[in-house]
Amino acid sequence: MTPRTTSSSSGSDPNITAGETTAPQEKAAVPKQATAPEETAAPTTTAKTTPKKATTKKTADEKTAAKKAVTKKAVTKKAAVKAATGKTAAASEKAAAKKAPAKKAAPVKKTAAGKKTAPVKRTAAGKTVAKKATAKTAASTTAPAKKTAAAKKATAAERLTTAAKRASAKKTAPARSAATAAKAPDAKPAAPAEAAAAEKASPTPLSPALGPADRGRLLTGAHHDPHSVLGAHPAPDGGVIFRVFRPYALSVTVVAGDRRAELHDDGDGFFSALLPLTEVPDYRLSVAYGSTVQDTDDPYRFLPTLGDLDLHLIGEGRHEQLWRALGAEPMTHQGVTGTRFTVWAPNARGVSLAGGFNYWEGTGFPMRSLGGTGVWELFVPGIGEGELYKFEITRPDGSKTLRADPMARRTQSPPDTSSIVTASRYEWGDAAWLERRGEVPAHEAPFSVYEVHLPSWRTGLTYRQLARELPAYVKDLGFTHVELMPVAEHPFGGSWGYQVTGFYAPTARLGTPDDFRYLVDALHQAGIGVLMDWVPAHFPRDDWALAEFDGRPLYEHADPLRAAHPDWGTLEFDFGRKEVRNFLVANAVYWCEEFHIDGLRVDAVASMLYLDYSREPGQWTPNEHGGRENLDAVAFLQEMNATVYRRAPGVVTIAEESTAWDGVTRATHHKGPSGFGGLGFGLKWNMGWMHDSLQYMSKEPVHRKYHHHEMTFSMVYAYSENYVLPISHDEVVHGKRSLVSKMPGDWWQQRANHRAYLGFMWAHPGKQLLFMGQEFAQGAEWSEAHGPDWWLLDPQYGAEADHRGVRDLVRDLNAVYRHSPALWQRDTHPEGFRWIVGDAAEDNVLAFLRHDATGAPLLAISNFSPVVRHDYRVGVPDEIPAWHETLNTDSARYGGSDVTNPDPLKPEALPWHGHPASIRLTLPPLATVWLQPS
Repeated sequence: MTPRTTSSSSGSDPNITAGETTAPQEKAAVPKQATAPEETAAPTTTAKTTPKKATTKKTADEKTAAKKAVTKKAVTKKAAVKAATGKTAAASEKAAAKKAPAKKAAPVKKTAAGKKTAPVKRTAAGKTVAKKATAKTAASTTAPAKKTAAAKKATAAERLTTAAKRASAKKTAPARSAATAAKAPDAKPAAPAEAAAAEKASPTPLSPALGPADRGRLLTGAHHDPHSVLGAHPAPDGGVIFRVFRPYALSVTVVAGDRRAELHDDGDGFFSALLPLTEVPDYRLSVAYGSTVQDTDDPYRFLPTLGDLDLHLIGEGRHEQLWRALGAEPMTHQGVTGTRFTVWAPNARGVSLAGGFNYWEGTGFPMRSLGGTGVWELFVPGIGEGELYKFEITRPDGSKTLRADPMARRTQSPPDTSSIVTASRYEWGDAAWLERRGEVPAHEAPFSVYEVHLPSWRTGLTYRQLARELPAYVKDLGFTHVELMPVAEHPFGGSWGYQVTGFYAPTARLGTPDDFRYLVDALHQAGIGVLMDWVPAHFPRDDWALAEFDGRPLYEHADPLRAAHPDWGTLEFDFGRKEVRNFLVANAVYWCEEFHIDGLRVDAVASMLYLDYSREPGQWTPNEHGGRENLDAVAFLQEMNATVYRRAPGVVTIAEESTAWDGVTRATHHKGPSGFGGLGFGLKWNMGWMHDSLQYMSKEPVHRKYHHHEMTFSMVYAYSENYVLPISHDEVVHGKRSLVSKMPGDWWQQRANHRAYLGFMWAHPGKQLLFMGQEFAQGAEWSEAHGPDWWLLDPQYGAEADHRGVRDLVRDLNAVYRHSPALWQRDTHPEGFRWIVGDAAEDNVLAFLRHDATGAPLLAISNFSPVVRHDYRVGVPDEIPAWHETLNTDSARYGGSDVTNPDPLKPEALPWHGHPASIRLTLPPLATVWLQPS
């Protein structure tokens, strides 16, 4: 806004109102023989000075001297006023000399600033008598000595009222005071003793209004410590200075109990007064905006809400519960209810708070900088849950930007972008789940995952509505976990949540944070673990979010080549900056502690680990050892995993890492052949298995013998990491086709291949993950706009049985899997697996044994050819008396041809495939069979 030119308030007098220009009249020096206390006389409207009365009659000379001293002091006072508005003391003295040439006055006192003031007489009680001129009366005021006695008995509130009444009085125009001074007769100089006494008693004029420097910094949003100049502060020579900055306010009144004092309007939204109080009272503000009056506490009377420990941990980059220190936190502070706002913006010249509560005018709510941490803070009384807010940041170049809170725990629903003050009141009911979830490590427990995109699983449902349907559906199918595609707030729905702007806020598209807690709780109470995709690799460039947050690269790397993600048009985090690492590590902990998340699947780990990821030569700089590894990202991932596992027992972290990086799931303190410690993840997606196996299945059976190695190669490295076998959303979008549509042949063969592949996948070492819609062989690619094609399961649809059969198979796969420790207990141990037939490429047959910790086996045989193989001989251990079929993907109930082995299969003493015994069975076409000891 454009500042208005205003007159400055006069000296220490709080009674001057906007538009008044007259300097207050002060009393002249009194000759020694005057024994009675002086009384103050106000000037009349004709600007003539009224002589003072005394009990002892004065001589003509004494009266002349008194008049001259009065007029001289008025001129001097006007000079002080001009000096307060930016003019020098020398210029003021020169102006006064021109108006009263060749006149001698009583001795004056020089202040430390070089300004001159007229002497003031002290009473017998030792109190300074300061006379106040009134606008419409010439009546004498109470004698100073009597005033002093009364003041001792008055309360602070009463003095506040007295000051308020005096503030309404008008002052005599400076021109009139000057004329009076010019007409005043000569007076004798005061005696030296009197001058000395007056010099000791004279106070330095003090203006409560802000000086031009602080005023300018506040108006431009560049003040680092507004609390030092706004609010209430004891004045150096007594009294309390009140200053308030409320742009567009018509008036501001200080309220202490039932007493009120209106502050002087200094222009541009500034209000001030020096009130004669002995200490800062417990006060509130009454702020008038037109016909609206706000009664509120003053935000600038509160101490900081963050302590030294919080600031120390933030400065060290080790605040593991950062969300409790930064962001918006409703609280009671110094006995007052409100909200604490804090934000990290070390490059900002100033930060202000803007929101619905101040009509998005941030200028009047500047925040203070807390030391060298780069944290800005403001406690705002009366602000509670549901309020919208953003931070108005003044960049280093002086320009401004309005930003959402990086630590916001609730946001508006896109496309709106404001942050929302929130606090959780949710009462959890999953204590039993949390207590037992860590009893068995994830890599040694049953772990089959249903991947879900919440906004489209059942389009239009909220978190609470999903809580009524999703747990029941997943439990019925027998999955142990759901994995939620990113839940954190993101502006573009087409990113599926992988371009995050609100790292601490569940997306508002589906409800509130407590609504999301309700969904997680419902899943836990149904016995289902909750995994969540987490995206610490990059963030979008939206100009209201993290990009150049405070005017310079802050969350992103300062080097543009390091900052720009080459694939997605986003920005990569600066993992070498401790505050950025802290932001992300605390975020991982936040989801686990605040929302009881059971696991984090970390997206795009490979893009974080390599400096040359998707970059050509010359577009990247080697690390300090000359290598391509991003050492900062390695350190961040190690710190994140170590912190999460320490703080949240039972939680598992999972890496989507598509390369052969050594030690992704190795402990951070164990170094591998490369010299790096492990990254510390619990599990890793096996992208190689996914790629190879889908490549094999996409071939016509007649050609599969040439790709047989693609189904066996995974066992070469199966125990290098703790693996998850993922058929995720990435494999069924962007022209890759759905899982069943990848399969060759007619509709029957496609479904048969689909079922056989799932049987092979569930039996292969590693955990399983299947994306929604693939459990019932959806033919179309997934779209976030409409989600799975649930209509395929409508009984009225002619091919409903085909899709329902596949879903029934998934249910049975999970049921047998859960009850067969051989399929999950030794996933990461070589002794848990043994090939039976690994080289039958001509037959398109694969057979292997799985063993649990006791040695109990499960035999899995897959026939990926479309022919029935009768009396197919398979080698088996000789200690098993008989085998029976526990699962056959060709069963009629799944939509198959129902070629089965209904009777027990007894081994023959005929060595085969390197085993001392063998069995003969019928292999159904395009099917997987599981056999277990009878």
